[in-house]
Amino acid sequence: MNEKSQERDVYVAIADPTRRKLLRLLAEAEELPLHELTTQFQMGRTAVSKHLAILKEVGLVADRKVGRETRYRLNADPLREIQDWVTFYEKFWNDKVALLKKLLMED
Repeated sequence: MNEKSQERDVYVAIADPTRRKLLRLLAEAEELPLHELTTQFQMGRTAVSKHLAILKEVGLVADRKVGRETRYRLNADPLREIQDWVTFYEKFWNDKVALLKKLLMED
């Protein structure tokens, strides 16, 4: 199954290290143009644009035109889904550790 045939969601979007780095760069700046983002990678402008398009598709990135330039900014709201998922398992593991401690104290 190639990437285009997969249903894209926020998990698929952040699975790629390039896209995670793009999100980090955008989190550290209010807004960045494509040419500045491209300088951070050893790949061409087209490849970076494709990664940004995937992030935009799931709502993690918004863009706007300023003259001939496209500027990108982070929209972190879709990351809440991942935070909720991690929070569930964090509670799961904390409960298991608490149970283990309780069992060890009883012996």
